[in-house]
Amino acid sequence: MDLAEIPVLSFDTDRENLPALIGESFRTFGFAMIRDHGIDQPLIDRAWELTRRFFALSVETKMKYFIPGHAGARGYTPFRTEVAKGATEKDLKEFWHVGRDLPIDSPLTPTMPRNIWPEEIDGFRETFSQLYAQFDKAGTGILSAIATDLGLDPHWFDPAIEDGNSVLRLLHYPPVSESKGGAIRAGAHEDINLITLLLGAEEAGLELLSKNGEWLSIAPPVGALVVNIGDMLQRVTNHVLPSTTHRVRNPSGERAAHSRYSMPFFLHLRSDFRFETLPGCISANNPDRYPDAITADDYLQERLREIGLKT
Repeated sequence: MDLAEIPVLSFDTDRENLPALIGESFRTFGFAMIRDHGIDQPLIDRAWELTRRFFALSVETKMKYFIPGHAGARGYTPFRTEVAKGATEKDLKEFWHVGRDLPIDSPLTPTMPRNIWPEEIDGFRETFSQLYAQFDKAGTGILSAIATDLGLDPHWFDPAIEDGNSVLRLLHYPPVSESKGGAIRAGAHEDINLITLLLGAEEAGLELLSKNGEWLSIAPPVGALVVNIGDMLQRVTNHVLPSTTHRVRNPSGERAAHSRYSMPFFLHLRSDFRFETLPGCISANNPDRYPDAITADDYLQERLREIGLKT
């Protein structure tokens, strides 16, 4: 398996040139890697510990936090629930979602349920509330660089993501046996949201599909964020910034007996944001693919049905 030679960028040393560098990485791979991202390492370490403790609970205990009919928006989603768009085998994973808690009188409240928290894990709510806020801040900085690269005001995305429906996912891929048929830890897919910020990709398995149709492995340095474009950003940029297919393959040999954990932060638009293709991303060679308006929430609900989280 060849390695995707994605450059590792820095919020500190590359700050001046970050827009151009991240734009080039996204156009080449659909992915970027960023260190010095500002997310507190002791907080990350505590989050990993609590993640492992939660998923080590009994299935019966975890199922207390499964909310039928909520499309996995908050709390626990059981093993083998989600399926990649167009796939038949469900993914070999379970996960927990933390979202944004809005004021009760917010007009967006109907589209964003309240968080729930496990009683069994001390410090869970405090830790992941802080981590969510730090992911949110890092994501805003990355979007500012993207906006600049697109020729927009650096703060163009700020109102579009204010009170956005972003989700922090705690992922557990249990050990893999030989009896899973064609199922893999995460089938080939593209993300729904604007951008995804991922911690935990140091464990082998994450792969992207290159423009040449080859699967390339992603191997960030310890502590670096892996950032990828989602379909919402692809849509608003008229595919100038492409959403890249990726997967998490099953391990082999000794690693098959080990769990894999990761923490993606899916940065979303406001639920009432209406997609309009950026004029600067439309040209004679790249006509507007999306002339029909749709809200971010309508788009999200459509995609949740496609991946089996909503009926």
